[in-house]
Amino acid sequence: MKKVLIDCDPGIDDALALALAAGSPSLDIVGVTTVGGNVDLPLTTANALALREFLELGDVPVTPGSAGALMRETVRATRVHGTTGLGDVVLPAPVLGPADGHAVDFIVDALKSAPGEITLVAVGPLTNIALAVRREPRVVEWARELVIMGGSYTRGNHNPAAEFNMLADPEAAAIVFGAGWTVRMLGLDVTLTATITSGVLDRMRPLGRLADLLVPAAQFYGVVTAEGGPAIHDACAVAYVLDPALFTCVPAVVNVETAGQFTRGMTVTDFRVDPAEANALVATAMDVKGFWDLVLGAYERLAQRLG
Repeated sequence: MKKVLIDCDPGIDDALALALAAGSPSLDIVGVTTVGGNVDLPLTTANALALREFLELGDVPVTPGSAGALMRETVRATRVHGTTGLGDVVLPAPVLGPADGHAVDFIVDALKSAPGEITLVAVGPLTNIALAVRREPRVVEWARELVIMGGSYTRGNHNPAAEFNMLADPEAAAIVFGAGWTVRMLGLDVTLTATITSGVLDRMRPLGRLADLLVPAAQFYGVVTAEGGPAIHDACAVAYVLDPALFTCVPAVVNVETAGQFTRGMTVTDFRVDPAEANALVATAMDVKGFWDLVLGAYERLAQRLG
């Protein structure tokens, strides 16, 4: 069993990533923390709570964290995820509320209690992770790994230079990349290959109650055709934890642009480095077929459990 702590901002693709984790018996989800990102913090937290119950994650704590960026104005992605964050998906209202306390404290305490055992999976803006590093620098040593969905070494999606999670809080991202650990960066260069085709959608439709989440999420996100469709970015980070061999990763030094007029949030990636000097392993390719075999297999297992 691999222990994971998932920091997220649900968000359609966050929901699909959580479903992947829920359907993977080799993962032990020790907690879910939320951050303002795709939508505001009250909505990301409400969505995480609803997903916890819909996916039958039991008593996994959901702890809300940072509402906005460290220094910048709020950036949101409602044009992509809809006003609620989950597009056309309608989940039952959660019965249980969030855990007491703040996500930053939860992250620090969880890693301290099990040094070297918990992988941090961050699929939203990196505000909570940066604040955890600032509060207790030893989290860098205590975490087994940090795996993020974010950045790109080619170009952005929210603007020409920056991927959304990096643009939403570039100062936090700069702190995280400079903290002294090796960031496993699953950026747009690979996540944009994780596209939902009509063949993938056809395998989602028969999945009972789970299809009520998967199908409208996929269709809200973009046009699905036989050749391609919307990408489920965040699931790539969970897939990396499950099977790193699906990805080709290259050591690099990644710096986050915080001051550029047109390039703020850009992950400036230098592969021309001694591996010993790298602060990141940057994914450059993904086995797309293997990825979907992994993801759909997990969804099918989860669907059998949910009915």
